[in-house]
Amino acid sequence: MVPTVAIQGELGSFSHVAALKALGDETRVLQCRTFREAFEAVTRGDAPYGVVPIENSLVGSIYENYDLLADYRLPIVGETEVRVSLSLLARPGTRLQAVRRVHSHPVALNQCRRFLASLTDVEPVASYDTAGSVWEVMERGSVRDAAIGSPFAAKLYGASVLAEGIEDDPQNFTRFLVVAQGPVTPRGAHKTSLMLTLRHEPGSLWRALEPLAKRGLNLTKIESRPIRGRPWEYVFYLDVCGSEDASKAVSELGEVAAEVRVLGCYAVRSET
Repeated sequence: MVPTVAIQGELGSFSHVAALKALGDETRVLQCRTFREAFEAVTRGDAPYGVVPIENSLVGSIYENYDLLADYRLPIVGETEVRVSLSLLARPGTRLQAVRRVHSHPVALNQCRRFLASLTDVEPVASYDTAGSVWEVMERGSVRDAAIGSPFAAKLYGASVLAEGIEDDPQNFTRFLVVAQGPVTPRGAHKTSLMLTLRHEPGSLWRALEPLAKRGLNLTKIESRPIRGRPWEYVFYLDVCGSEDASKAVSELGEVAAEVRVLGCYAVRSET
């Protein structure tokens, strides 16, 4: 059976690339305008899976999706990593020297500042989505318009590649999570994500990390987010490598934390 996955953004976006990488090339995509809409689609059963970005190696954490993990309580069942390679795309026949407007998501524009500075009399134009900007240029643009997007978007929309690899830093990766309606522990799972609410007292974070450290579990990520309605109190998100030992640590964490929630135990597809 061909899976359906909800993503934020248009066809050809990096979320689309991540969905195909995580769930297979035949995966059907349900496009959503916002990340919240993607979470809602999975919750309603419109799609059994959702793929959302959680962290970029240059920009950092996508805080909105950490908050949505808490709000919607959808389990994490997978993770995949996509290298962000950006190209300047335009309608066939467009010449680079004629381009005067470059459309893309603000983050993509920011990640190509050196390339854009090398062009003459070019105005960056912010769009809500990289792939969406490619579609707009192909459908409504003129020979003065180009968009920054993925090579996959170029192929999907039939755009000409005016320049490729235009990102300032080639070590640019985005980590995506796969969420689902119900928990699934795939074969080869070796990463566990936790959400901790700690008691507001000295040493609480140190005591929470001790069960992980003494079992030799590698803490690969820790992120804090404010708790709504409780000023200056925070919930902590932890990623640790290891599933069997992590499950043992969770029992001990329950003795020192006010609340422990396992967000998921899953396998990782990495490009680095």
